[in-house]
Amino acid sequence: MSRSLTDAVYLHPDDNICVAARNLEKGYDLKIAGTSVSLNQPIKLGHKIAIREIAKGDKVYKYGQIIGAATQAIKGGDHVHSHNLHQGDFVQDYASSTAIPPPPTPITDRTFLGYRRPSGKAGTRNYLAVIASVNCSSTVCKYIAERFDKSALKNFPNIDGVIAVKHAGGCGLQYGGLQHEILARTLGGIARHPNIGGYLLIGLGCENAPTGYLMESQGLLQIEGNGQRHLPPVLSMQDLGGTVKTVEEGVRLLAEMLPRANDVKRVPIPASEIILGTNCGGSDGNSGVTCNPALGVASDMLVSAGGTTVLAETTEIYGAEHLLTRRARTPAVADKLIERIKWWIWHAGLYGVELDNNPSVGNKEGGLTTIAEKSLGAVAKAGSTAMTEVYQYSEPITAKGFVVMDTPGFDPPSVTGLMAGGCNVICFTTGRGSCIGLKPTPSIKIASNTPMYQRMVDDMDINSGEILHGQTLEAAGREIFEKILAVASGEKTKSEIHGIGDEEFVPWQIGPTL
Repeated sequence: MSRSLTDAVYLHPDDNICVAARNLEKGYDLKIAGTSVSLNQPIKLGHKIAIREIAKGDKVYKYGQIIGAATQAIKGGDHVHSHNLHQGDFVQDYASSTAIPPPPTPITDRTFLGYRRPSGKAGTRNYLAVIASVNCSSTVCKYIAERFDKSALKNFPNIDGVIAVKHAGGCGLQYGGLQHEILARTLGGIARHPNIGGYLLIGLGCENAPTGYLMESQGLLQIEGNGQRHLPPVLSMQDLGGTVKTVEEGVRLLAEMLPRANDVKRVPIPASEIILGTNCGGSDGNSGVTCNPALGVASDMLVSAGGTTVLAETTEIYGAEHLLTRRARTPAVADKLIERIKWWIWHAGLYGVELDNNPSVGNKEGGLTTIAEKSLGAVAKAGSTAMTEVYQYSEPITAKGFVVMDTPGFDPPSVTGLMAGGCNVICFTTGRGSCIGLKPTPSIKIASNTPMYQRMVDDMDINSGEILHGQTLEAAGREIFEKILAVASGEKTKSEIHGIGDEEFVPWQIGPTL
């Protein structure tokens, strides 16, 4: 591809800023949006530049939307960032369901090679899982999984590995309360996940989140190929006599599962059965210019193929939720998202926290200033189709099309919730360079800029930074869509090659630890 030397990107006719596409020196004569400004400071890649004067108190626009207000007079050519821009107060017009887009043109001929499970679901990987009901049994789960290394699985080539599903919760919570419900839903979602070919549950025995509640509340049954249903193996460390005896019994039971779990083959499955989780982490000022809208194109293509794309991180929807409510399939769906936004404002307020504190130090170093700016770029991952449903954290995802799941912005619990909801592929965009992966769902890393991609090429799967050098959004989106199908068919992502994903399972914990 021929590479052009782009100085900056001007995103919308209403904008009074542009975004640097490369590092620019002080005094550089920038010609953009029909005007010319001389830079008053050096401007780093991803940071904002005023293209005309902005008075103190005036709104600053990016993507044609308000991202905050100027805290002082800003001259054309000035760097626009935390020193002269803040979120401020402005009212969003939700205008629910007033701009519902028409259904996209169908894509009918795309498939991937996946595992057809007895439940009817489609898997993209084939793992066995050892699931801890409580933190107190997590080490035992880890010890059992470690016994099934590559040498132990050499005669079972269709098994991707044995994972220990460890976490920090399971006790010190209200029995049957919100925290308990979320944990049970999350662990149940992993047990039922189509990328799990069999599982073992292990508890300590005295925890406040017992295995019996988990199985009953989540209807956990293992289904054989003949459709026969049976309870999964469940072990109690206290009943078995402690750590060593539980490990040995767990190893014995898993060894019995291996032949059955290995007895699967990949078969052609329609792309409509992909449930794509989308997440962004370590974002920068170009994330909303390159990788996020490119992923939005891929999301639209997946919806056109009959599949599902899931937007998460509610704290990174805040400030841009009005763009989603307008395209909600019904006002009731819009109301679900509005209710979640209001809950987050209330929840954060309990601890004296403002949602505008969400942009991290790294986000700001990369050019993001306010949560509205970050959110406007983040929701671009959702593409342009109608919003068909809004789900609670880790709730099973059943709707087709574009949906939202309520998760925090912190990447590990966010991706954990997506995976527990049934996502069988994850696309993760990043500008600063996140290395996250999470078993058993493969995670495709998409870079927002070429310098970071080149620096972290061992962790990045796709470079959407080429958009800053002439690649079209449509071409970048098609590249992501094709990668989704390839990874769903078994192609390993960079995080899988590195073995990342055993430590990143982090269920969202809400409420006091008792």
